[in-house]
This record gives sequence, C-alpha cells and structure tokens, in this order.
Amino acid sequence: MKNTILTLMTLTTLGLSLPASAEIGASLDRNQVGPGETVQLTLQHNGQTDSQPDLSPLKQDFEIVGRSSGSSIQIVNGKMNAQTQLNLVLLPKHQGKLHIPALQWDGDSSPFLPLEVSSSAASGRSGNAAAGNAPTGNAAHVFLTAAAEQKQPYVQAAVPMTVRIYTDQPLYQASLDLQSGNDVLVQQLGQDKQTSETRNGRSYQVIERRYLLFPQRSGSVRLDGAVLNAQVQDNSGNDNDPFGNIFGRNPFAGMMNTTRPIRIQSEPVVLNVRPRPAGAGGHDWLPAQHVTLEESWQPDNGSIRAGDPVTLHLHLAADGLIAAQLPDLSRILKLPNGLRAYPDQPKLNNDAHGISIIGTRDQDIAIIANTAGRYEIPALHLFWWDTGKNVQQEIELPARTLDVLPSAGGIAVGTTPPGQDSISAGPPAAPSVAQPMGIAGTDYRWAWISLVFALLWLGTLGAWWLSSRRKARQPAHLNTQATTPSASASDLGEARKAFRQACRDNDAQAARRHLLAWAHASWPQDPPRGLKALADRLDDAALKPLLKQLDRACYANGIWQGDALLNLKTLHSKEEQTVAAGMELAGLYP
Repeated sequence: MKNTILTLMTLTTLGLSLPASAEIGASLDRNQVGPGETVQLTLQHNGQTDSQPDLSPLKQDFEIVGRSSGSSIQIVNGKMNAQTQLNLVLLPKHQGKLHIPALQWDGDSSPFLPLEVSSSAASGRSGNAAAGNAPTGNAAHVFLTAAAEQKQPYVQAAVPMTVRIYTDQPLYQASLDLQSGNDVLVQQLGQDKQTSETRNGRSYQVIERRYLLFPQRSGSVRLDGAVLNAQVQDNSGNDNDPFGNIFGRNPFAGMMNTTRPIRIQSEPVVLNVRPRPAGAGGHDWLPAQHVTLEESWQPDNGSIRAGDPVTLHLHLAADGLIAAQLPDLSRILKLPNGLRAYPDQPKLNNDAHGISIIGTRDQDIAIIANTAGRYEIPALHLFWWDTGKNVQQEIELPARTLDVLPSAGGIAVGTTPPGQDSISAGPPAAPSVAQPMGIAGTDYRWAWISLVFALLWLGTLGAWWLSSRRKARQPAHLNTQATTPSASASDLGEARKAFRQACRDNDAQAARRHLLAWAHASWPQDPPRGLKALADRLDDAALKPLLKQLDRACYANGIWQGDALLNLKTLHSKEEQTVAAGMELAGLYP
C-alpha cells in the first residue's frame, strides 16, 4: 500500500511537469553530468499497455546499465486511469552536448531531452550533490590517472605502469580492470596502496595500483585505459521529489542509502615499441634489467659410476621478466656422446620488487653416462639484452669434466682412450690375445685342447638325450617327483600386486623394483637386468615407451604417473590364462 501511494504521488508530480496532451512522458533526473557519471531517464506511458518502448535509438550515445519498471491504476470520479513507468540508468559513451532522442511506445513518441556531458565534474546536482559539498571550480569527485614509465620500450620488455583512483566520496562495489590486448599483455604487480592527496583545495583518497605491460610486437601499440566500475551514494535532491519542493531537500534521502553506478576510464596508453636489435645474439630474446644464472652439482666431486645419475641444478633469475619468459636451459645444454640428459619439471616463481618483477626458474637436469670414461661438458652460454645500458650481456657457466667409473655390478664397460672427448655408444671391442713366442699364428697345443673339450660337450649332450628318453618311457605312477614350475604362484602374485599398488601410488622407484621382481619370478634362470632388457625381451610396441618413461623418472626423480602401465592390457593379458594344474601363469609373457 505504501509503495502504491509513493508511486501515485510520483506519477502525479511527473504529470505536472509534462504537457497534458502528451501520451508518453519523459524526464531526466539531471541535465548535466561529468565523465563516467550516469543519468536516470524516466518514461511514463498513460494508459494500459503490455508492450515495451523501442530503446534502440539510445544505443548510439548511451549504454543502459540499469532498468526497473512499475505500473499503477488511479480511479478519479469513477474513471480509471492506468499508467506504466520505466526507469533507465544511462551511461553516456562520450562527452559533449548529447540528447535523448524521441522514443516510440505504442505509436506515440516521447519528447526530445538535451543532456550535457562535461569533460570534468558536472556543476549541477550530478557529482557535487552526491559528494555532499560544493566543488572547487570544475574539479571531479572521482577520476583516474594512468602513466607508463617508458614510451619506447623493447618488444617483450616490461613497462611499469601506475593507475591511480582519486575520490572524495565513498566507493561501493568498486572494481578496477585493465584488460590485456592482442598486442600487449598485462600483469598486476603487488597489492594496492592507499594514500591521500590535496588537489585544487579538495582532499582526495588515492588508491594506487601498479601493472607491468609486455608489448608483443614492435611499432605503435595501443592499450585501452583502465576502467573503474563503482557505486556512489546518491543524496541529491530531485525535482520530482514531492518533499523536495516543500523542504528544499529530502531529509530522508541519506537514510535510504541509495546509490548510482559510475564508470570511469583512463586515457589509453600508446607505446612506440622498438624491435629486437640486430646485434642481439643467442637463441632466446631476454630484455631485462639484470639476469643471473647459478649452477650446482650433486654429487659435486665430479666422479660417478656408469648408470648412476649426476644432477645439475640451474637457478635463473631475471629482473624485468616473468618466469614464463625464461628459457628452458636444457635445450641449450650441449652434452658429448655417451651422456644423456633428463630434465625435471621446472619451478617457476614471480616476485614483485618495487616497480619491477623478478622471475625465477629452477630446474634439475639428471645426466647419466652409458659407459665409463672421461667426459668434457662444454661451457653454457646465455645471452640477454640489458635494457638499462642498451647492450648485450653474456653469462657463461664454465666447462666441467665428469670422471665416470665402471658400474658397481662388475659388468665390463667400454673405456675411452686418453685424449678422446666422447664415448662411443657401441659395444666395446674384444680384447686382443697376445701371441706366444714361436711360429706366428700357430699353436697346435691349444687346438688339441679345444678338440677334447668339444668331444666332452658332445658326450654330455648325448647322455642327457638318452636320460630324457628313459624318463619318458616310465609309467606315470613311477614318476614320484612332481614337475617344479619356474616360479611359485605366491612370488608371482606378491610381485604383481606390489607393482600394481606402486602404479596407483605413482611411485616410480617402487614400480621399477617390483616390476623387476615380477620379471625375476617369471624367468628365474635368466632374469632381465633392467627395464631396457625387459622391454627388449617382451618386444611390445606399446610397452617399450612406458618402460622408458619409468626408467627416466627413476633416474631424474621427476613426476611419474602410473595409470598407463596399470591399464596396459598386454602387460596383464596372461593372468587370465591357467595351466592344467590350476596355477596362474606369470603376468609377464615370455
């Protein structure tokens, strides 16, 4: 009932300001606004209607950021009058002298309404009344400033930019947005700072936010300004307020806590971006203020055994670049033949530092030697461009020598003769046998010894064949010793179960250990000595790359996912087959 009375009073007041013959009424709550401020347009339709007005003419100069509607029915002297009201919150798209065009509603047109959007704060009731005090000159109540530290940066170099919000009134539901474009990437830097400042005799609260801009191409690059969206308190009087005409200003307006939206955009940023200099060498382009590269080795004594990994840790830091811009140094690490590199997943981090940012990249690279010998790892060179001095800088990690000892298992490995820098990947050459003194190339004594051993071997083979035939002729009840399988079912089951659990836990070390135990149970007489030997023996196209990944993860201590091995059907296909005695066959098929 209360809302109906207020609506009727408002409609009656609005009707007083309109021509009596007008079927469609229109009014603005203000006729002058500042940049980013909104204006409320009220449309009134006399008579019942189920349609909506055509608002498309408004889109040329305004953006509709809010709307509400209501209707009322009046009975005067037995005559019923219906009215429909539509309230629109409009945000002007540009400055200057604008107008609300005539809008069509059920064949009738609304009146033409002028509106001025000034370049600073509105002098009427728009910003000044909302602030609750009179402005000094044309000073705005809320405005933005944006300034880039450099106007001619290098492509992909960081450009510090500071955006400041000045306001002398509270802001509600405020958000500041600076969108990246196709030509410029935007990175917010640190947290907002709040200070205060006096301008033109008016005290402002200043909210400061820092950004880094990264232009992605050379030439003239434009980035749209930052946009502030907020709500400000609306305590202004209103010509349409029935109480305002009596008391001069509605004393209850402040108690209602009504707000109106504002949207303010700073000036666009234009950069004249310089290309990568012709004298900048190196594979990667790193425009920064300062770059450091550090290395550490584990173990650091330079002596390892064949097959054991040595870990190279690289720490790369750049002032003025984010971590995503830093290169993968394993790509430029050159290793001699006989050494293999297994890079781990890098750890990236960005740390705000003043008006800049320091990006860091930490990465471990496992290096494994195939055979024993001495290996010379060449020096690593990294080039970067010093944006402060406008020159190219170089970082060099010194060369390193690795002395690789034979493997601890006692398996013979090839060695490199002195003076060679790399190890051949092929098998070592057979050692030569020194010739005894006498006739060159002849030794009949060794020939006779070889003949005797050959005859003994043939005799043993014949005896085994005869024994096998006698055993086959015996009746089944005379064969008291049961056939012994190559491995017990318990060994196979435990190894297979432990391997599956390691795959579920993504534990590469445990998966490798239990898989080799499973293989040992399957081939107890001739077990494979490693995952590579196992892959060669099984000769499965789908299994080989998975075992290679597992082997690499064990050496490099990297992240490994066991789902692929766990779900590989060929690895577990034999489990469903059983022998006649009921014992499970090994899951690893020979």
